[in-house]
Amino acid sequence: MSETYIRNVIEAALLAAGGSLPVAELMRLFDEGVRPSAQAIRTALDSLAAEYAGRGIELKETASGFRIQVRPGLAAEISRLWPERAARYSRALLETLALIAYRQPVTRAEIEAVRGVAVNPNIIRTMIERNWVRVVGHRDVPGHPELLGTTREFLDYFGLKSLDELPPLAELKAMGDLTLQLALAGDTLPPMPEPLPGPPDADSEAGEDPPEDDELSAEGGGSAELVAGPRALDG
Repeated sequence: MSETYIRNVIEAALLAAGGSLPVAELMRLFDEGVRPSAQAIRTALDSLAAEYAGRGIELKETASGFRIQVRPGLAAEISRLWPERAARYSRALLETLALIAYRQPVTRAEIEAVRGVAVNPNIIRTMIERNWVRVVGHRDVPGHPELLGTTREFLDYFGLKSLDELPPLAELKAMGDLTLQLALAGDTLPPMPEPLPGPPDADSEAGEDPPEDDELSAEGGGSAELVAGPRALDG
């Protein structure tokens, strides 16, 4: 079995899948008797990545595997293929998601203590429905509040292999004009403050974004404001 054939099969599979495929699944594309090794698959992936250099598409490794996607620099032009309004994120949703991503596991009360306003339930519901956030446990305090953390789908959507690839907080603040009480990159994160006494004003009543902006205004993967994650090819 030639290296060219292996590379072509992998390329076709990634285009057809329209999402990330792990090495183990790519191996199963071949008959058992002539199945290439994991190393041979990775060699073919490296060859594809090199072949795409300087082109409009790229090979990207995410938490779930590998995918072929549009290069970030072309996302604005390619987005014209979809006439619907581009995905938008409210400041409240961005701040909440950033807090969960950078300080997980974290409770809702701890998020509210940092932001100074109550978290709109629609924000948490939206993130859970999109499988970006999940309950990872319960804090060992009275009431046993839920601990929230990010998911593999969160990493895939934003084009990340792991949480280590999250952008520095200084860059995140510049992109979203965020005012989170978080340390900048390289600093030690301060301890999470105690929840504020009494229910603070909710996002929807705090003069922030309109309620409809607390959720994404368009479906599908896209170029998010949290991380520059280009839309993967749909195959």
